[in-house]
Amino acid sequence: MVILVLNCGSSSIKYQVIDMQSASSNLLAKGLVERIGLPEGDLTHKPVGKTPFELHQPIPDHTTGISLVMEALTDPEHGVIASLDEVKAVGHRVAHGGEFFPVSCIVDEDVKSKIASLCQIAPLHNPASLQGIEAIETVLPGVKQVTVFDTSFHQTIPAVNYMFALPYEYYEKYRVRKYGFHGTSHKYVARVGAELAGLDFEHSKIITCHIGNGGSVTAVLDGKSYDTSMGFSPLDGLVMGTRCGQVDASAITFIGEKEGMSYAELDTMMNKKSGVMGLTGLSSDMRDIDRAYNEGNPRAILARDMYYGRIKKFIGQYAAEMGGVDLIVFTGGVGENSCEMRESVCSGLEFMGVKFDSEANRGARGVDKLLSAADSKVKIAVVATNEELMIATDTYNLIK
Repeated sequence: MVILVLNCGSSSIKYQVIDMQSASSNLLAKGLVERIGLPEGDLTHKPVGKTPFELHQPIPDHTTGISLVMEALTDPEHGVIASLDEVKAVGHRVAHGGEFFPVSCIVDEDVKSKIASLCQIAPLHNPASLQGIEAIETVLPGVKQVTVFDTSFHQTIPAVNYMFALPYEYYEKYRVRKYGFHGTSHKYVARVGAELAGLDFEHSKIITCHIGNGGSVTAVLDGKSYDTSMGFSPLDGLVMGTRCGQVDASAITFIGEKEGMSYAELDTMMNKKSGVMGLTGLSSDMRDIDRAYNEGNPRAILARDMYYGRIKKFIGQYAAEMGGVDLIVFTGGVGENSCEMRESVCSGLEFMGVKFDSEANRGARGVDKLLSAADSKVKIAVVATNEELMIATDTYNLIK
């Protein structure tokens, strides 16, 4: 069954085409549509076993972008399918499912309505997902679609961990609570990590660290999300590329009053002007921060130490919550590629039973590998996340 996986952003579309079978999967192509709505758009199409293809032209909307993807997929030279009839289903990554969606589901009008109702608490992500769904209805009418939510895996978190100590009426009126994100990634790497470490996934204590420009840490207890660092929005928790993460709310209201900032301006400051970008004034990319760190830039040293230190704090917190930990997994753009970050975070965790293997860690980038000594009580692993495969798997299982 050929499945198209879409991850629609406000001005971009990431996609993969995967041929799913009952016991295997085969990637046929992947690509990226960028700069939707701008004067010049870009399509980068990478078919497996064929020469990549690029297209540069105005792409006014998501429907146009997806139409160009369909043309690339069926092109005689760089295509991977003979006709669009081969696409049997489309799986969508949707950032926010609220309390509506504890599992993935087939798209119908009720599902679309509920996704739309959550746009007010996910204004950067859910509208784009809806545009992708509606574009497929136009370009591939009649093809079944499945939504896979970043928040679904975290719907098992108990109330003691998802509630905020705010007046209860705001939960009743607006469902203000922790939702968590990156759930598809956390679920995937926890399961793969458990296999690597020889653990029973459903009887284990795992901490997964999805570390990238955005990042989150999750406690996975007996195969289910038990707590996670992101909250009502992706802003909470870790120090990130441009997000401040965990902060005293009174500091924000104090700054807002002093600077005469509106709620929207405060939101922009916390989400887009903070994190390592705000601390250094240099960049939101950790590769740039690493270079400045090595050059002795004091603000880069502070930012990286805070970035690494916050990850370690959450690992300690979640080990305490679960009464121990069997496995710590690193994933995401930084988690999979930064040997320095993994070693720094694990350094000092010997009291928990961690014996880190520096030699195994050195050069481990974008692979699935154990990074702990053979006699380490707590196993450490790096796992390359594959959210697209998780989405395709859920789509396949629902459609078949």
